[in-house]
Amino acid sequence: MLELWRRVRAGRPVVVVSGLPRSGTSMAMKMLAAAGLELVTDEVRTADEDNPKGYFEDERVKDLAGTTDRRWVATARGKVIKVVSSLLLYLPPQYRYRVVFMRRDLDEVLASQAKMLERRGEGAAGGDEELRDSYVQHLEKVAFQLRYRPNFEALYVDHRDVLEHPEAQARRIADFLGGGLDVARMAEAVDPNLYRNRREDLVSS
Repeated sequence: MLELWRRVRAGRPVVVVSGLPRSGTSMAMKMLAAAGLELVTDEVRTADEDNPKGYFEDERVKDLAGTTDRRWVATARGKVIKVVSSLLLYLPPQYRYRVVFMRRDLDEVLASQAKMLERRGEGAAGGDEELRDSYVQHLEKVAFQLRYRPNFEALYVDHRDVLEHPEAQARRIADFLGGGLDVARMAEAVDPNLYRNRREDLVSS
């Protein structure tokens, strides 16, 4: 009864797409948009060479850690927002969340981030091994929190699996979100041509 009361009080869950930067979160957002879900975005960050299909972000997400006024999240119930993994735990606890968490090989993540920074004329903070270790620790912490916070449910989705088996992964996501989504359109939204910085290419280069 207590759990039912909590769910009624919290209302419809906020669908959250999360993961490390360059882990496939924009691809997942595009899939959910194709499925017919409403995205919470502001179009401030537009498509570019790194994300030709767009970023699907809302600038308010970046302020989650630095503000106590997070009331806007209530308007995202029943919709989809993109929240980078480092900000997940700042989401207000009075709402329910279903998190589609994108996972990607860390060598691919690091290579993709390095190319993005190079295009912007910026340098990475620290070496690859240092960043890898910090990401491993960070992901372990986030997974622990997602497992034990009662208002969060999480589905972990592998970036490569989506690109290689889009329909199967689209169905997993649709089932996790309660069904009723257009799985075929979700799968069609996946563009394998955007799969750059593959691990096997990094090893052979």
